[in-house]
Amino acid sequence: MKVLAVGAHPDDLEILCGGTLARFSREGHSVTMAYSCRGDKGHFEIPPDELARIRAREARNSASIIGAESIGLGIDDLELRVERRYLMRFVDLIRRVEPDIIITHHPDDYMPDHTITSRLVFDASFIATLPHTKTRYPASRKITPIYHMDTLAGVRFEPCEYVDITETLETKLQMLQKHSSQIEWLSKHDGIDIVEFVKVVARFRGLQAGTKYAEGFCAAHAWGRNVAKRYLP
Repeated sequence: MKVLAVGAHPDDLEILCGGTLARFSREGHSVTMAYSCRGDKGHFEIPPDELARIRAREARNSASIIGAESIGLGIDDLELRVERRYLMRFVDLIRRVEPDIIITHHPDDYMPDHTITSRLVFDASFIATLPHTKTRYPASRKITPIYHMDTLAGVRFEPCEYVDITETLETKLQMLQKHSSQIEWLSKHDGIDIVEFVKVVARFRGLQAGTKYAEGFCAAHAWGRNVAKRYLP
């Protein structure tokens, strides 16, 4: 199975679904980790272009831990819009990967890059199937099921499904720790230890799911995406 995970910034997937991606990889599935925005605004001292290069390298190093491919769509932070010029990048991404499942942000997360990424992924996954919409890659064969990952700290998110990440939590944390620029940024900007943050959330979701550590998801229910099978590991 091919798994495409799309976050807004280079560290979002590690924070919100890294344990699940590690499980997919461990079970022999192909994993692609994509991010919409360059992550060029998340620092106090490092200028945007240099920071974007650092964060792309961090993303590759993180993805390599689970043998995943890392793809950036090259959009500046907070410049993402629901516009055709950006939508077509998502269409091309989906056509290139041809995934069996897509994981992305919940449409009611805490900041615009997250919510707009969610909207563009949903729209693009349908448009990708239309053969008369031309991009660099041929049209996809099917409308791909989408799963929304947790919001930051689980605010306004009630999981419909859980993935037990007890055995992959340490891998998730190793992946996250590759994003050293953001560990520093989140400490200074938001006053949080992001590594401890994700452990606490994973433990809470684990309590809900009857296991030690878990991640929560909800399927995007719409005609053409509802399937009578479980895609999550």
